[in-house]
Amino acid sequence: MDDTDRALVALLQQDAGQPYAALGRAVGLSTAAAHERVRKLRERGVVRRTTVEVDPRSLGLGVLAFVMVDSSAWMGDSAEAFAAIPEIEEAHVIAGAASVLVKVRTPTTERLQDVLRRLYAIEGVNGTQATVVLESFFERPPSPAL
Repeated sequence: MDDTDRALVALLQQDAGQPYAALGRAVGLSTAAAHERVRKLRERGVVRRTTVEVDPRSLGLGVLAFVMVDSSAWMGDSAEAFAAIPEIEEAHVIAGAASVLVKVRTPTTERLQDVLRRLYAIEGVNGTQATVVLESFFERPPSPAL
């Protein structure tokens, strides 16, 4: 990726719905050249998808928790089981005291408790440790400048 690609990615992260003409003007390219660059970024998997960022609280999802999942087996092959729980936004196999770290959003702590029950139903899971977020300073996507 060159500096122009990084600038295009940063602009798309701010507003993925920008017209190619605006993207091109911002980075010194024609509309066609900006379109072609973005197409190649998609083909290479740099831009995975175009989406809308929604405020979770506006959807009634006021409880955010990070859950460390302990296991008695390798969990690297359990992606589908974790993905089947819709309240889980992210799941990561990790090194350390736990095997998997998941990010969960629910409307209530009762619903969080239900998610924890469903986590225990995944083969190999033998414990969880949930940390409920009281306040988020910020959340941001990865910076193309890094």
